[in-house]
Amino acid sequence: MTGTQVARADWQRLAGELDAHGCALTPQLLSPQECAEISGLYDEPGRFRSTIDMARYRFGSGQYRYFRQPFPPLVEALRAAFYPHLLPIARDWAARLGQPAPWPDDFGEWLDMCHAAGQTKPTPILLRYRENDWNALHRDLYGDLVFPLQVVIGLDRPGKDYTGGEFLLVEQRPRAQSRGTVTVLPQGHGLIFTTRDRPVRSSRGWSASPVRHGVSTVRSGLRHTLGLVLHDAT
Repeated sequence: MTGTQVARADWQRLAGELDAHGCALTPQLLSPQECAEISGLYDEPGRFRSTIDMARYRFGSGQYRYFRQPFPPLVEALRAAFYPHLLPIARDWAARLGQPAPWPDDFGEWLDMCHAAGQTKPTPILLRYRENDWNALHRDLYGDLVFPLQVVIGLDRPGKDYTGGEFLLVEQRPRAQSRGTVTVLPQGHGLIFTTRDRPVRSSRGWSASPVRHGVSTVRSGLRHTLGLVLHDAT
C-alpha cells in the first residue's frame, strides 16, 4: 500500500508548492503502527552501516543512523515510490536552469550510475532527537551525482511525543535577504524539499537559489524521522 499512498497524492499541488516554497507536505503515508515499526528499528544497530553523533562533528546535537542493505521493506518501498513522481519536477527544474538532467526513468538505473561514479553507500537515514537536540543547516550532497529533491517522514506526534523540533528550510535568494520556512511534521506525513538549490525567476530569467535545511531545538520528548535521499554516497 505504501506505493499506492504516494501515487494518490495530489502531485500537481505538490509540484506547485515546491515551486513556490522549496518544500511541500504530503498526505499521510504511514499509519501510526508503521511509524512505530520504523522508529523501533533504531535500537537494532545491526540494521545500520554507521551511526553519526552530530555534536562530535559540530552538526548540531543528536544522532542519526544510515541503514545498511537490505533495507526494511517499508523504507525500500517508499524510496522507490517517490522517484517517478519527483523525476518530472527534477527535469523541469534542470531545464529552467539550463543544467544537465542525468536522471534516467528507472530508479535502479540511477543508483547504478551513482555506484559507477563511486557513490556506493546507501543513504536512507533514521534520525533520533532528544530534549535539547537540534540539527544545523546543511545540504545532503554526498558526491557529484545529486538528485535535487528528497523526503523526510515524521514518525512521532508533534505536541504529544515531543515539542519543538520544527523542520527548517532557509533559502539564500539572489541579491536579497535569506528566507526561512518552518514546518511542523505530522506523524506519518512526508515533507518533500530541495536538496541543493531550486529555480527562482528574476529580472534576468531563472537562477539557482541555494537552500539548506535543519531542525530547531527539541524542547521536550523524543523525535524520530526517516530521511530518504535519492542518491547514494561516496
